[in-house]
Amino acid sequence: MNQPIRVAFTLYQHMLFTSVTLPAEMLRAGEAYAKRHLTEGFRPLKLSWLAQPELNIANELGIQLMPTGHLNEVADQDYIIVPSIWRNPRPVIRKTTQLARELKTSWLNGGTIIGVGTGVCFLAESGLLDHHPATTHWHYAKQFVHYYPNVDLKPDFFITQSERIYTVASLNALADVIVHLISLLYGKAAANHVQQNFSHEIRKPYEEQRYLEGAVDKHPDEQIAAIQFWLKNNYSNEISLAEVVEQFDMSQRTFNRRFKEATGQTANAYLQSLRLEGAKELLANSNLTIQEIAISVGFNSQGALTRVFRARLSQTPSEYRKVVRRKLFS
Repeated sequence: MNQPIRVAFTLYQHMLFTSVTLPAEMLRAGEAYAKRHLTEGFRPLKLSWLAQPELNIANELGIQLMPTGHLNEVADQDYIIVPSIWRNPRPVIRKTTQLARELKTSWLNGGTIIGVGTGVCFLAESGLLDHHPATTHWHYAKQFVHYYPNVDLKPDFFITQSERIYTVASLNALADVIVHLISLLYGKAAANHVQQNFSHEIRKPYEEQRYLEGAVDKHPDEQIAAIQFWLKNNYSNEISLAEVVEQFDMSQRTFNRRFKEATGQTANAYLQSLRLEGAKELLANSNLTIQEIAISVGFNSQGALTRVFRARLSQTPSEYRKVVRRKLFS
């Protein structure tokens, strides 16, 4: 049996329970889907709940989370989720000084860390965020700058990524990152399944929302990044990629190779993804017919749009519209 993927949630007083329960349930849903559908390479999840020895985490909700281990196990995890804190986080940080040290050790051991809202303060305390980008809950941004002047705070972004460190400003942003994480662990089909069942109203793909340190549209090839930018602004038009390549003074062969190296996909697949996201937005927020939406985002027919929907999302545009409208407006 393949080694399990070790995911830990750090627990402490006054934490926002939803920033623990929501990602845990989403991860379990992704794992269950992958267990049914992955033919090889499936790795189960081992979820842990780590805290200082006081065992019960006090709250006013009538809910109890029982830790399964101590904070000194943080350094042994593959992924660590650090939940947000209600109100002023300073008292909790002062009482949980060990966590910052364990997070730094975990990162040095190769772990990936996701800080949520004011829980990002623990990452800042560790020094891991010094001279790197981060975000936090908007209400605490001014205080965050005061306490952590060496952190490059990005208050206008809901998500930042710096190598193996993610910070998120809200629960919606956390859901986006968890969908992204499920895609990395179990593939896009599992991620789509979780997104449809938990957060169909996610606004944009993770990659379009985050601030990625050092990225030029996620990679260092500036000419390909310029072509991506052009495609994002023109995908709804009738596009000949051969003409685009000529416009940017590249040979077709060089363009195909560099685009695949830079983005991990072909230019046709990238263009199709842009059009699919545009169609999803219109299906959720407009009363246009399916045919009108198909034409407006660059597909030449309703049938072409439907084929892409079936291939990528395992449902028709009409089925997608029914589900997303029900979740957005019920």
